Amino acid sequence: AEERGEGAKDMIKEGVLENVEAIFGLHVVHRYPVGVAAARPGEFLAGCGSFKAKISGKGGHAATPQNSIDPILAVSTSVISLQSIVSRETDPLDSQVVSVGMIQGGTAYNVIPDSATIAGTFRTFSKKGFYALRERIQEVIKAQAAVHRCSAEIDISGREHPTIHPTVNDERIYEHVRRISSEIVGEENTMLAPYFMGSEDFAFYLEKVPGSFFVLGIRNEKIGAMYPPHSPYFTIDEDVLPIGAAIHSAFAYSYLSNSTKKAQ
Repeated sequence: AEERGEGAKDMIKEGVLENVEAIFGLHVVHRYPVGVAAARPGEFLAGCGSFKAKISGKGGHAATPQNSIDPILAVSTSVISLQSIVSRETDPLDSQVVSVGMIQGGTAYNVIPDSATIAGTFRTFSKKGFYALRERIQEVIKAQAAVHRCSAEIDISGREHPTIHPTVNDERIYEHVRRISSEIVGEENTMLAPYFMGSEDFAFYLEKVPGSFFVLGIRNEKIGAMYPPHSPYFTIDEDVLPIGAAIHSAFAYSYLSNSTKKAQ
């Protein structure tokens, strides 16, 4: 699955794409009502990377901070400074995200710990932006640690949470799927999606084979289907399942039929 970032890679290694001419994938989303299909040609979903930093100082009693080197303070300023990368160093028309999702440090309210850890994710649609973000995240954390007399160990290699590339739809396959979707759910329910900062390891398939990734709406407030995938309240309107199956099968049938006609 995309949560590990390795599913598509493993399947490619197993030869799943051998002799494959085109590929199509769907993901349910709460953004659109049930049965609405949406995507866009070209760049669609962002690529993502992760980082984890352990900032080390010198522990001690919180009543005498002068005898310690406080990693909590270094972590705090690192988190704040990371936000300025996107807000002050990035072109506002070039969508990027840096988010810290985890802070761990200390075991007691009156003790300054020896170390504290932060971890987060960064997202962008371009390789240039990706490598620039990765470099600046390391620079900012190391600099903030040094300001507060601490040291920093940073893992941004993608070993724990593998790097996923941007999802880029092939324009020809996108148009084919858009036409098929409109025939099944109607032109009024086939939409041009915005760019999404979420990531999907389907991107690795698209680097090997022309294809397109679509999203299919599941929103139905009457049954509580209005929460995002990682919410504990997530649920779907199962009426969408045959719609998704129909789009998948119609894509395969029509694409193969067209390929056969061209071959003749």
